[in-house]
Amino acid sequence: MAESDQLPEAPAVAREVFTGDAWPRAEAYAHILAGPGVVRGLLGPREVPRIWDRHLLNCAVVADVVPPEASLVDIGSGAGLPGIVLAIVRPDVTVTLLEPLLRRTTFLDECVAELKLPNVSVVRGRAEELAGKQVFDVASARAVAPLDRLLSWSMPLLREGGQLLAMKGERAAGELDAADEQLRLYGVRTAELVTVGRGRVDPPTTLVRVVAGRPARSAQGARRRRKR
Repeated sequence: MAESDQLPEAPAVAREVFTGDAWPRAEAYAHILAGPGVVRGLLGPREVPRIWDRHLLNCAVVADVVPPEASLVDIGSGAGLPGIVLAIVRPDVTVTLLEPLLRRTTFLDECVAELKLPNVSVVRGRAEELAGKQVFDVASARAVAPLDRLLSWSMPLLREGGQLLAMKGERAAGELDAADEQLRLYGVRTAELVTVGRGRVDPPTTLVRVVAGRPARSAQGARRRRKR
């Protein structure tokens, strides 16, 4: 894949976040995003100067709250944010990049091959199609859908006690309040705002963290009806 000369130099903190083998992979991924990622419409050209701060580092600090040796599904992975970044930072985590669009899964497959990420697989499909076939410890999502809709996609993919990590930024508190009915419907154990990366990224990354419980019967019935 060709590189772009528009990419700014990585900030000093990047070497503190991406250590060891993660550093050359992070650099290579930054160039992929700035070049082919822009050319193929997965990232806007105005985002290139912000690739390190807004995208790579912002996603990397999410790894702070991912349990050791977890299985993780990145819902609506797009250009691989945050899934590829988490796979780079945490080689102990098994990452599934879930994306319905062919042009995006083709890009993701190429990224995984070029970055040599043995802990990553790419699946073309929607969360609803994967439900009942696989379960995960963690589901991640960034700029995919409002939280109430994201809950209906992610909860069926999580084992009991698994967690959704939704990157939500300034809208996090409002979306959490708006999803109150869905949270009850799915019988979640806890739902809270979590801030990660304080002192390393500015602004820190805000997550909605939802720990899956046992869904109410109405939620189970709704899922069965959608499959018919």
